Amino acid sequence: MKMTTALVLGCTGVVGSHILSTLRHSAPQFSSIDIVARRPAPTVSEATVPVKELVEKDTTKWGPYITSLSPPPSILFYALATTRAAAGGFDNQYKFEHEMNTELAKAAKEAGIKTYVLISSTGAHPKSFFGYPRMKGKIEEYVKGLGFEHTIIVRPGLIVAKREKSGLDETVLKYVATALGHVHSSLKDAWAQDADTIAKAAVSAALKAEQGEATDKVWILAQKDIVRLGKTEYKAAS
Repeated sequence: MKMTTALVLGCTGVVGSHILSTLRHSAPQFSSIDIVARRPAPTVSEATVPVKELVEKDTTKWGPYITSLSPPPSILFYALATTRAAAGGFDNQYKFEHEMNTELAKAAKEAGIKTYVLISSTGAHPKSFFGYPRMKGKIEEYVKGLGFEHTIIVRPGLIVAKREKSGLDETVLKYVATALGHVHSSLKDAWAQDADTIAKAAVSAALKAEQGEATDKVWILAQKDIVRLGKTEYKAAS
């Protein structure tokens, strides 16, 4: 089996932390992991893959760091995002997410990274009437336009996980999703996915692309694909 390397951006966030945890226990598929974050990533016991970490609060330095990596990681997992509340409004959220995504995706392309995995959102479309899916859609279009060997776009529904801060509506929806999942997984899987499942789907898809199993240059994972790759097939392969 061919061993590969990865870079994770957003490794302290809800989905990114699960991607990092999955990668850390993914030997021999992965030989090393690079991470860039504004604060230290949580430690993981019994990790089997070594991690090189850059903690840098000044995000303008991230792009130059990515282009300096030699040899470049083969796969980049991009899970960096913020919420409207944390950003202080949608305009600030758009500025942060769009600028960071475009700047760092461009740096990844210049560095020679082959596979770009973007954690996006269901309903993303550059011409959406609504601001959030329109923002995500524009980011997707920019990344696709860079022409990576493989572009994997992961579009989860409601992300079920513990957050430091959640709005009341989101908290209620997560409670409903969890309760329905206890009745039967299908009642939840169609519109909400656990962060761990999303992470495992992202890693599984990236490995398939690296091994030549992706049929298209751009691969979009809808919610049913996330459940299949991150839960059904992942458990079967374990």
